[in-house]
Order: sequence, then C-alpha cells, then structure tokens
Amino acid sequence: MRRVDRIKPSATMKISSIAKELKRRGEDVIDLGVGEPDFPTPKHIVEAACKAAMEGKTKYAPTKGIPELLEAIAEKLREENGINVEAKNVIVTPGAKYAIYEAMMATLEEGDEVILLDPAWVSYEPCVILSGGKPVWVEHGENFEDAPIEDYVTSKTKMIVINSPNNPLGVVYPKEFLKKVRDLAVDHDILVMSDEIYEKIIFEGEHVSLASFDDMLERTITINGFSKTYSMTGFRLGYAAAPEWIVKGMEKIQSHSVSSPTTFVQYAGLAALKGDHSFLKEMVEEFRRRKEFLEKSLREMDLEFAPPKGAFYMFVKVGMDSEKFCEELLEKKKVAVTPGSAFGRKFTDWIRISYATSMENLKRAVERIGDFLRG
Repeated sequence: MRRVDRIKPSATMKISSIAKELKRRGEDVIDLGVGEPDFPTPKHIVEAACKAAMEGKTKYAPTKGIPELLEAIAEKLREENGINVEAKNVIVTPGAKYAIYEAMMATLEEGDEVILLDPAWVSYEPCVILSGGKPVWVEHGENFEDAPIEDYVTSKTKMIVINSPNNPLGVVYPKEFLKKVRDLAVDHDILVMSDEIYEKIIFEGEHVSLASFDDMLERTITINGFSKTYSMTGFRLGYAAAPEWIVKGMEKIQSHSVSSPTTFVQYAGLAALKGDHSFLKEMVEEFRRRKEFLEKSLREMDLEFAPPKGAFYMFVKVGMDSEKFCEELLEKKKVAVTPGSAFGRKFTDWIRISYATSMENLKRAVERIGDFLRG
C-alpha cells in the first residue's frame, strides 16, 4: 500500500470545511472544531506585514528564513526557554505543521519507530507514515500526565513526540515526566520532538522546554510558531530549532518543496517577537474564563473530561461512537466538534471541543449540546 493511501485527511480541517460550507449556505453553525484563536492578529503585526510588502519585500527569501528572524527566534529561545541555540540551529517554515513534517522527513528512515502518546494531535501519525516511519502508540496514564513510554522503547525507536501543552488534552506535562523522557532519550540515543506551539496559553503548571535539560540540546527538535500565541493562523509561519545536521536536512527539503516561507510574512513574525506582548495576558484570561464555564457546564451534563491546564481544548467522553456523535450533532444541532477517534487509538467515544470562540457562541453551543444529549 502506498504511504499516502495509509493516511486520512485532517479531521479538524474536514470538520471546519463542512462547518464553513454550511455557514456559506446561511446555516447558523457554531464551529467548535478548529484550533484557531478567535482574537484578531495584533495591529502592529499586520502593519509590519503590509509595510514589508509595500517596501518591495516580495521576492524570494533565503531558504532557511531571513537572517533577522532567525536571530530573533534564537534569542527568544535562549532568553525565554533556556535553549542555548544560535541562528544556525533555526529554520523558519510555512507553519509549524510543515516544520514537523520536514523534521521527520529529515531524520526518519524506513521502519524507524516513533512513539506517540494516545491521544495526540491528528497530524503526527500521518507525518510519521509519510516519512517512512512506524507510529507506536502509548496510552496515557489515568491522570493524563504520565505514560509508560519505557515499556515501548525498542532498538528501532528513533523518536519520541511530546506536545506540551497538549492538543487535544490540554495537559501541561509535569517536569518529572519530562525528566523521564530525557532519561530515556539519553540512555537509548533517541531523538525527541517537542511541540511547544501552545507554550504561552497556560492556566496551571509551568511550561518547560525539553531542549533545556542537560544532554538534550543535541537530540531535541523544538517546534513552535506564531499561529496560536499571536493569532496568526493564516500567516502560515512556524519554526524549528534543532542540531545543525537536522536543520541542514530540513533546509534541503525546503529548498526543493516550498523554497522558503513568504517573505513579507517573516517581517510580521519579527514584529511579533520584538513588539508589545501585553495582549497575551488578556487573551489567556479570556480562554481561562471560557474553560471554567465549559467545565461547569460539562459537569452539569454529567460528562467526563480531561481537566485542561493549557491550550484551548476540552477532551470529553460522550459514551458513543465519536464520529457518529459529531455527524449527528452537526446535522441536528449545527454544532461542529472533532471526533476523538482522529487523535489516536483508544478514544473512539470521546470528542474534542475547541473553546477558541466567543463566550456567546460557547453558551449557545452548550445549550444545543445539552438538547442533543437529552434526545
């Protein structure tokens, strides 16, 4: 079977496309499916992109990214994350998703095993498969803050993928678990991909970058981007920081695929890193308010869920086939959520709710979900 035949389209993108089409037809659809902050992109970031375009920065950029942005990212990682990297260790990509794909393509060989925690973001497994690797699913422990990864490490294990804060669980992994991952990686000479795209959206706990641990700089691929923190999803701007040999491999792939990220968009990224960050506190507090409302509402409906400590998702057990639940909820009540079956192996009766929408929409959606559950 061809690699591409072994993967499915992104479930989140599929649900979002259906919801948007229904809206286009005039249906009153509430979309809780897509992971996209509903806040506007800060004005100074938009203005930086427009200014760069008007100044003629519309030609090819260096494959890795413009030097100013590479330096700014390296500085950010050193000062905020404790990751001792230089610009040579950074590559800018058209979205963090492409950074993940590119990094796997640059490091995995046919048959290499990649450990994924169940549940995990929908695109990790397809990226592993397209890169020739073999996904190995490890079930989380009862509190979702640990997983017996050590029981699944073999001589073929090439990479462990960690996403903290986690999509879809909202888990912020404790330092003790991350230290276990570090020990396994060092003892067995394994690469770790640390997806930190939600690092700024935390309600409880502390974000810790795996590459900041002793002996992890040379075996960690740190993934991040601008979509979630700065509400820049449509700008498609991400980055990876990794050992130089991995970055050089990613650069080769980028040179033969997308050439480089959009030039004037990179100046928006530079403005994001260098500009005012005061809006972040307000954004996180609004997400917290929505989270608390949703937690209260789900308890009143007697629904089990994973208590989120970061990101903007609620992973909820609905007690029936998740794909059927999502299809019927969208058809009957015009609320779009994502089936849990898209995120792994075990959670076929769970759904993911994104609360990256207004409180008004969230309240209306909760009423409709309650009506749906009551039949």
